[in-house]
Amino acid sequence: MHQARYNLENTRSQIPNLRTGLEGSENRLAVLVGIPPGDVHRELAVAGPVPVAPLSVAVGVPADSMRRRPDVRRAERELAAQTARIGVATSDLYPKFTLSGSIGLEALSVGNLFLSGSRTFGFGPRITWSIFDAGAIRGNIEVQSTIQEQALIWYESTLLKALEEVENALVAYAEEQRRRDALREATGAARHAADLANDKYMAGLIDFGDVLDAQRSLLSFQDQLAQSEGTVTSDLIAIYKALGGGWESLAPDNSDSHFDKGKRDGKENGSDN
Repeated sequence: MHQARYNLENTRSQIPNLRTGLEGSENRLAVLVGIPPGDVHRELAVAGPVPVAPLSVAVGVPADSMRRRPDVRRAERELAAQTARIGVATSDLYPKFTLSGSIGLEALSVGNLFLSGSRTFGFGPRITWSIFDAGAIRGNIEVQSTIQEQALIWYESTLLKALEEVENALVAYAEEQRRRDALREATGAARHAADLANDKYMAGLIDFGDVLDAQRSLLSFQDQLAQSEGTVTSDLIAIYKALGGGWESLAPDNSDSHFDKGKRDGKENGSDN
C-alpha cells in the first residue's frame, strides 16, 4: 500500500510542472501569432493527437534546396555585389567620355526674348582621366578584391553550415522514426506484461508489487513514446527550416492542394498565375 501511495504522489508532484510548461507554451504561441497571452487557451482546450509526419520527404536537388535558404541567398548576393564593385574600381583606370549640351534664350530686352535670334545653345564632349591617381586606384582595386575574397569565404562557410544543418536534420528525422517504432513495440509488450501481472495477482500467484512494477514500466514506455512522436514532428520541422521551404511529401495524395486549387481558380477567373 505504501509503495502504491508513493508512486501516486510522485506522479501528482509532476503535474504542476507540466501545467506550468503548458501555460508558458500556450502564451508563447499567442505572442508568436500576435494576440494577447491567454487568447489561445480556448482553442487549445481540447487535447488532440500529435500531428503525424509523413514517412519520407522529397528533398529535391541539394543545390536548389540550398538556394531557398535566406542566409545562403544573402551571402550569394553580397558576393555578387562585391564582385561588381571590383569592376567599378577597375573602370577608374580608363578615361571617361561624356557629352554635354545646353539650350536657352538670351536677349537684352524682354520683347526680344522670344525672337529666333535670342536662342542660344552649346554642346561638346568632355574627357576625364585620373591618370595621376593610378596608384590610389590600384590600391582601391586590391582592397575591393580582398573584400571579395572575404565575401567568398563567408559564402562558402554559409553553404557548408546549411549542408550540415540539412544532413543533421535528415539523420535525426530518420533515426527518431526508428526509435518511435521500437518504442511502440516495447509499449505493446509492456501493456501485455501488465495485463498478465494483474491476472496473476487476481489469481493469487504474485503480490501487488509485481503489478506495480509492470504498470510503472508500461507508463514509462508510454511517456517515452509520446515524447518520441513529438520529436519526430519537431525533426520534420527542422528539415523544413534547414531546406528553407519548398518541401513536399512523397506519399500519394488524391486531395487537391492549396497551390493546385489556386491555379485552377485563377484559370477559371481568367487570371494569369
